[in-house]
Amino acid sequence: MLRALSDDALQELIQEDAPYGDMTTMGLGLADAPGRVVMAARQPMTVCGTEEAARLFELYGASATVIAPSGTHVLAGAELLSAHGRASTLLLVWKVAQTLMEYASSISSEVARIVTELRAAGHAQPLACTRKSFPGARALSVKAVLQGGGIMHRMGLSETMLLFPEHRVFLDVSTDDMVGRLRKYQPEKRLVVEVGSLEEALAMATSGADVLQLERFTPEAVRQCKMTLHTSRLHPTLAVAGGVNAANAVAYADAGADILVSSAPYHAPSRDVEVRFSRDV
Repeated sequence: MLRALSDDALQELIQEDAPYGDMTTMGLGLADAPGRVVMAARQPMTVCGTEEAARLFELYGASATVIAPSGTHVLAGAELLSAHGRASTLLLVWKVAQTLMEYASSISSEVARIVTELRAAGHAQPLACTRKSFPGARALSVKAVLQGGGIMHRMGLSETMLLFPEHRVFLDVSTDDMVGRLRKYQPEKRLVVEVGSLEEALAMATSGADVLQLERFTPEAVRQCKMTLHTSRLHPTLAVAGGVNAANAVAYADAGADILVSSAPYHAPSRDVEVRFSRDV
């Protein structure tokens, strides 16, 4: 399993937490005491971040073993990784490694939860997560989404074209002209347009938008939009966004949305990871 974070990025996490070393461990003279640490799930989860956590231990001189790779679904009590090394290394790294896994696993677990509910209801629509992860945590968040069974809606502004109402504030031109400008600028890219009403959806679909991002539509409004567009012989992809979560994902899929776009997994409660230390004799 590939890591989302480079060695430099992982070392920066430790530098943030211990820029001048671990004062308590140094004060107790524990530098060379040999030990072992095991990290385990306190609750069922879809694991993410064990590769990064293991590498953190290795970067500071310990040996580490990934027991549950990212993407693994585990029950409470399942061991996730183990590490052996000097107490100074184990005590330096463990909290950062634990926290990284807890937050990454919260995202992957919530994605897996929503995807599982969709599949159980007989729907094949993808769950696409937005770029609204915590700033600076994009790489690990993307990995967590993918390991949970989701896809990315957008990973950044340089990747796709998405015409927002905020762009249109600064334009005094027709929808045809807006779409035409973007088509000319990036002719091989699909054009996504966010719309907030059925009227906007019809206008943008008529102008040639490939994907309509239906912002804050209710499931019934999605159903009505799909029927109206088909009656008009317009068939853009419908991506529903704004407030999509585990409680309503199936309803949106029932309504005919082609893609479910959500930021909800980024706000899921963190999954608890237990840490058990032992002393090697």
